[in-house]
This record gives sequence, C-alpha cells and structure tokens, in this order.
Amino acid sequence: MFDQLSGRLEKMMKFLRGEGKVTEKNMGEALKMIRLAFLEADVNYKVVRDFEARIREKALGEEVLSSLSPAQQVIKIVREELAAILGGTDKPLIFAAAPPSIFMLVGLQGSGKTTTCGKLARWVRGIGRNPLLVSFDLKRPAAQEQLMTIAKSLDLPSYEMTAAMMAVPEKALKDLVLHARNRAFDPLIVDTAGRLHVDDELMDELKLVRDILDPVEVIYVGDAMTGQDAVQSAKAFNDRIGVTSVILTKLDGDARGGAALSIVSVTGKPVKFAGVGEKLDKLEVFHPDRMASRILGMGDILSLIEKAEEKADLEEAEETARKLRREEFTLEDFRKQLVQMKKMGSVSNILGMLPKAGMLKGLSKVQVDDRKVLHFEAILSSMTPAERENPKILNGSRRLRIAKGSGRPVHEVNQLLKQYAEMRKMMRGSKFRDMLSRMR
Repeated sequence: MFDQLSGRLEKMMKFLRGEGKVTEKNMGEALKMIRLAFLEADVNYKVVRDFEARIREKALGEEVLSSLSPAQQVIKIVREELAAILGGTDKPLIFAAAPPSIFMLVGLQGSGKTTTCGKLARWVRGIGRNPLLVSFDLKRPAAQEQLMTIAKSLDLPSYEMTAAMMAVPEKALKDLVLHARNRAFDPLIVDTAGRLHVDDELMDELKLVRDILDPVEVIYVGDAMTGQDAVQSAKAFNDRIGVTSVILTKLDGDARGGAALSIVSVTGKPVKFAGVGEKLDKLEVFHPDRMASRILGMGDILSLIEKAEEKADLEEAEETARKLRREEFTLEDFRKQLVQMKKMGSVSNILGMLPKAGMLKGLSKVQVDDRKVLHFEAILSSMTPAERENPKILNGSRRLRIAKGSGRPVHEVNQLLKQYAEMRKMMRGSKFRDMLSRMR
C-alpha cells in the first residue's frame, strides 16, 4: 500500500545523506519532498502541516546541527515522528476485569466488518480466550447468517438472534450478556449494522446497542482503500458513538495509504489491528514503529521473525540451513520451503518486510506474482522423489510428463529448473556462506 510514499521518502533520505550538514535551505528542500509525498498519498493536510512543523523544529535544533551525522539524526527524527502519527506505541486490546469483555464493532457497509469479527475471534482464541460471536443488525438478516457461517468455519460458537428477539432489543441484548456470562465466554464480539454512509437511523441503533451492552471496546472498522473517506467516517462514528480503537482493513491493497497515516491524528484513537488479506488468519497487530520503518524502507525484520516463529517448522528450517551449508539443497527441499513460505502469507508481503538496503536491496523490491509460487509447487509435486533428489535426470520426455501432470507449460518447468540452478550457484558463493556461518 505504501510503495509510492516509500519511494518518495527514500529519495528524500538519499538527498539528505548527500548533504554534508543540515541547513535551513536543504532542510526546507527535504521538508518540501516530505510534504509532496504525504499529500500525494492522500494524507490529511492538517496532519501533514503538523508533521512538517515538528520535524522542522527538531531538525534545526542545536543537537542535530552539532552532531557528527546530522543527516542520520534527521532521518531518525522523521522515523520517530512518522511512528507518532501512526500511534506511537502498540495499544493492546482492553479486557474487562469481570467477564465477559464486550467488543462492539462498528463501521460502514462494505468495510469488511463482519469478516473482521471472525478474524478478531480467531486472534483472541490464539491468546487463550473463549470468544462468542453474535450479529445484531435490525435491518440485514443476511449479516447474521454470514457471521454464523464464519464462526462455523473457525469452529467457534455463535449466538443466533431471531427476528422475534430483535423486536425487543433491550431484552435480547441483556439475555445475550447473561448467556455469555453463564457459559464463561470472553470476549463477546458483537457485529453491528452498517450503511453505505453515516445517517441518524444507524447512529440511533448503534447508541442503543452501546448503552445496553456497555462495551469495553467500541472498534471502528475502516476500509484503508477508501482513503480520507475512512478518516471522516471514523471521526463521525467517534463523535456520535464514542470509538475506543480502530481496525484498518485491506491494508494489503494498492491504495495510497493516507487513511492509515491520518486516522490516529484525526480521531485520537489508536489503530490496534490491520487486515492484510481476505482469509480469516490475515489479521495482524498494528505496530506503529514497525510500520514507520517499513514506510521508510528500513524493513520490519521483527514482524518477519514473528511470522516465521508462528508458522514455520523450526526443525525443518534448521535442517534446511544445514543442507545449505553443505550445498545439499535439493528440489525436494525447495518444494518444502515453498510450502513453508505459503503458510507465512503473500510472498510480496514477506519481501516488503526486508530492508531496502545492503545485500537485500534488490530482493526487497522484487515484485512476485503469488500464483507463480502455486505453479512452482504444482510442478515440483508432479516430479518423482528421484527427480527431485537428482534434477540431472530430467530429460525432455520427463519434463513433458511433469508439465502435463502439473497443468503448466513446459517452459515453466524449464524456468523453475533454471531458477533452482541459479539459486544453487548463489549458495556456492563466498558471501552467502559467510552469512550462513554468522547464523550458526
């Protein structure tokens, strides 16, 4: 989502590194580059103005001007202020002292609110909680069916609100809380009505639900792809209902990212999670400092390590590392690594977490079609164990058989083998061996 903004800010950093010292003149030029980058990314103009003022004040301070590396100091300031715009530090979910903790999700129709309820329930289960899902929408019965389907796919409990129950909302909601308390459900995650735009009828319904349930978290679910519309909607919900936090959906999209950079400053509410894909496991804790580093091209190695620890088979990873050191990496190992990589999510997203400097500079900018990974896996699975262990036996007739078995053209089989050969050649290089030795 932040590719365009990242590119602009990288040019600014390169410009500053080329300057011997920080002056009002070159700082003014750098701030102009930042301002244009942010405005093109659809960041709220008030946020841009305040951001620029804070950087100017700090960058032209005595400590920076007299430092041995003023450009690095300014880049550090930009990173810190960018993290501050995004919320500063992680803000954890609030849980009630006496269960059930009630999370009420609000937002416009089409923002991904119902799916986010399922994602959030899956996430809290992962930290040892026992969630219950319920939809309370007086206008759209299909929303309840959708949420119950999501709950079933996750093997999680849901609570059905019938039309007769919702006809007396006060009693229905009180019975819901009693049901959750008696069965030790915590948290209770409540999906609510949405509209295509904010209106009085929607707000009155949400106020009714909020007043009866008294939730510990009123979470605004905003579509990051809608830019400033998401920011203005969040402000409207906060002014009328009282929002405690934000979940941004579709942060893996190709919009300009202005919503993510504006919403905390405009609403004063923290972004706690980000939806990074359609599947129910694609919800991530939002780390403002890590996101700032990614936007500035510094990577997000901590998140990458956490993903690997959560999804990867550590014993298999260690065995792969040993094979790499002994130069025994086969096509079977390659296939296993593709399977592991798929578990960690989009390959493009993984590469986006790498620093755009040093040895990884070229790799982090590679654009990967994730379908190609699936195609390669199909090709490798169509080979016999003997072929994966010894690619030298893959003559023309074998390659044709593999192509037919995987449903891919022969030239893709040849392409995979060529890339594997290039990988093996790279592994024999001294720089790669040195890097592996440091990882022991």
